[in-house]
Amino acid sequence: MQNTTRQLCTFYLGRLFMGVEVTKVLEVIRSTELTPVPLAPDCVSGLINLRGQIVSALDLRRRLSLPDAKEGTDPVNIVLHREEGPVSMLVDDIGDVITLDDSRFESTPQTVLGNVRDVLEGVYKTDTELLLVIDPDRVVDVS
Repeated sequence: MQNTTRQLCTFYLGRLFMGVEVTKVLEVIRSTELTPVPLAPDCVSGLINLRGQIVSALDLRRRLSLPDAKEGTDPVNIVLHREEGPVSMLVDDIGDVITLDDSRFESTPQTVLGNVRDVLEGVYKTDTELLLVIDPDRVVDVS
C-alpha cells in the first residue's frame, strides 16, 4: 500500500492552526494597503493592487464569523490562485509549508457547524496539534 502526502501552507487565525494546499497559493504578502469597496459583503475587506492586478481581499476571520483581530494587528495576505483571478485571504500570521501523510487526514467532524464547516475540507492530525484544512473555492464563495 502506497502512502500519499500533501503539502500545505499553514497559517493562524487566533489560536486556530489552519492550512491550504500549497499549489493553490500564489504568494504571501505582509501588510499592504487596502482600498475599501462600498456595499461589499462584510468579509470583503477591500482591494489590493498586486503589481498592477486588482485583487479582492477577504477577511478570513469575518468569513468564518470569528471576532475581529486586536486593533493594530497587521494581517498577512495569502494570495490564492483561481481560474477567475487571484483572491487574497487576510489571516493573522503565516506558518510553514508542511508535508503530511494522507493517513493522518480525517473528514470534518459532524460537531463542527456553521461557516467553519462550510469552508473546511477536513482535519490533519499533526504530532502536536490539529490542522484545519480549508477549501479555497468554498472560502471565496461569499454569495
